[in-house]
Amino acid sequence: MTIAKFIISASQGAPEALAGNLLVTLLSIPLIYILVNELVRNNARLPSLKGPGGWPLIGNVWDIQVNAAEKYREWAKEYGDVYQIMLGNIPIVVINSASAAKALFGQNAQALSSRPEFYTFHKILSNTAGTTIGTSPYSDSLKRRRKGAASALNRPSVATYVPLLSVETRDFIKELYEYGNAGETPVDPMPMIQRLSLSLALTLNWGIRLKSQRDDLFREITHVEEEISKFRSTTGNLQDYIPILRLSPFNFHSSKAREMRDRRDKYLKALNDGLDERIANGTYSPCIQANVIMDKEARLNKDELTSISLTMLSGGLDTVTTQVAWFVALLSQHPEIQEKAISEIHKHYGADEPMCDENDDQQCQYIVALVKEALRYYTVLRLALPRASVKDIIYQGNLIPKGTIVFLNAWACNMDKTVWPDSEVFRPERWLEQPDASLFTYGIGYRMCAGSLLANRELYLVSMRLLNSFHIEKHEEVDCDPITGNSDPTSLVALPRRFKTRFIPRYPEALKKALGLTK
Repeated sequence: MTIAKFIISASQGAPEALAGNLLVTLLSIPLIYILVNELVRNNARLPSLKGPGGWPLIGNVWDIQVNAAEKYREWAKEYGDVYQIMLGNIPIVVINSASAAKALFGQNAQALSSRPEFYTFHKILSNTAGTTIGTSPYSDSLKRRRKGAASALNRPSVATYVPLLSVETRDFIKELYEYGNAGETPVDPMPMIQRLSLSLALTLNWGIRLKSQRDDLFREITHVEEEISKFRSTTGNLQDYIPILRLSPFNFHSSKAREMRDRRDKYLKALNDGLDERIANGTYSPCIQANVIMDKEARLNKDELTSISLTMLSGGLDTVTTQVAWFVALLSQHPEIQEKAISEIHKHYGADEPMCDENDDQQCQYIVALVKEALRYYTVLRLALPRASVKDIIYQGNLIPKGTIVFLNAWACNMDKTVWPDSEVFRPERWLEQPDASLFTYGIGYRMCAGSLLANRELYLVSMRLLNSFHIEKHEEVDCDPITGNSDPTSLVALPRRFKTRFIPRYPEALKKALGLTK
């Protein structure tokens, strides 16, 4: 048979054969991809550590979509305090006890000094203004930024911010009084809490105040920063672990990340340009940005300055705001906690001093314990920002190789029953009994939160003034359980559901006078 005849003969059956072959090919490609991916995924597992299995392609992503930190805590009962999970093809080591956290992060501070880079947050959302100090991989630039932030957030520097803390906390109390019509009207305290945190961040960083919730800047920043927080979630961005999803033409997740990035860039530019103008004409107020800009030894470029500002902005809105929201929710449901606290406050301040003393550096030990217990019980960042190992680590004979992502389950560490047998009970007295016990809410080791001193001082003053100004009366039932009361169990930050409560002045005339409301 000639070649021509063979081609003619084959072509007569070609349509059916081609259709069949195409169908087989279309069915085979996904199957082959899954099989090959499973080989890759199994090879990526760390041979020395136990851990749950997982699904093809996604690993354990499906299992930890909701309340990931609590799921990790449950798995620790089966696999031990230190085990691995698989997010897509990426092995993650999860630390779930206080002793393991101290051993790993205490003895391997340098090895665990970096952060992993995630596609959505680092490659899309942060590719213009950059990342915060907390989310940046280890580098010389990071060291410069940490040094600059450390000098701005050490104990002597925090002491200089006390007048600013006083102004903002006083206005916080004033807003609760006015919006709540002196206790007559139940109000949602969240906008007041957000304004407190945002105005303090703006004052500290750029030397400007946010005087009202009605300001357009308030609405824009709180909305954008709330959305950006979701992109920082280690479980909410599937395309971080399953790269093929990034190729989808309907990738609305990436589109939204770009939108939030562009909107954040806009207000950051306006804030920075405004400060530059005030510095040029000599009308600026002392603030962190101005201090660092004019510190010739700091040698920070504009991107590094922006990173410090982003750190203060996101830190305050993500964590302090959420912490105060949980605290107020708890107080609204538990008058006995309020009465115990006020009896202790009255050992230091009388009924005619609702604002307490702004220079009180945490002298009321019960309120210090109350704040620490709220930080423990309502661990708002339940999975501390992830680490990436820069060298091999040996833990109890198990190899954790260089380049491994490590999650600190701060929630599990704070709820560790070997430290606190009654860990699921809210009990401030535990910190009077063991004042030096470890608290993991701010992280641990080299990359722990640089702003913890400022946050503690702010939370103390807010608590003192709030409790000494108002009886917080329940208006509705609020679920204050840190697990079931979480409004979005898929988010990076554990936030309570919105609620309303009454803020009834304890000493009406003294409060009006302290707030300057008397004629």
